[in-house]
Amino acid sequence: MTTLAVDIGGTSIKLVVLGENGKPVSDTKRRETPSPADPEVVLPLIRDMAGSLPPQQRVSVGFPGVVKDGVAQNAPNLGNELWRGVSVRDRLTELLERPVRVLNDADLQGLGVVHGAGVEMVVTLGTGMGTALFTDGRLVPNLELGHHPFRDGKTYEDLVRDSELKRIGAERWTARVLDAIAQLEPIFNYDTLHLGGGNTRHLKADLPDNVRLFSLGEALAGALALWDAD
Repeated sequence: MTTLAVDIGGTSIKLVVLGENGKPVSDTKRRETPSPADPEVVLPLIRDMAGSLPPQQRVSVGFPGVVKDGVAQNAPNLGNELWRGVSVRDRLTELLERPVRVLNDADLQGLGVVHGAGVEMVVTLGTGMGTALFTDGRLVPNLELGHHPFRDGKTYEDLVRDSELKRIGAERWTARVLDAIAQLEPIFNYDTLHLGGGNTRHLKADLPDNVRLFSLGEALAGALALWDAD
């Protein structure tokens, strides 16, 4: 059984084929996300990218927004007006001609990294800020905490997104990330916070004992776990 893992991001679209053990059996295909990110462009692009990879029997898609029953409810970093009401699952099932499941991107990564014990939170730092919440391994879907007000009238995502990292530099950005973590802990009282995403490499400080960094390899395991989930 091979699984095509698709990550639709605000900056890039990435595809990789995974074997039964969750290890990549292909190189990662990466393309810049079209601007505007119209579904009529993005979804055929995914089909074309998939066609250049080894055969896949099923597809797991991480989408940067709220997803209910395969349908996008919003897409803040792609364009809410473009994606609201689009059945990403059905459209890709038709284009790729194989079974497709779609989940919020942070939720999907979380399926691969959580330990399944107690309250666990997942935070991803990339173009924006993704969040997911699990209790004893069960997902509380579509948390999207990044869009909740944090301070000074701005959201968590406003303050720790990639464009802010580039604007203020790694040291000040790290301080904001640590402030966000300090705010989240007394709200959710999590046992473990799993922190990932490409921008974690820019963190310039030690993390609290109950915060751990996770790797891309761990996150990819979510693409397989999605097919085992209820």
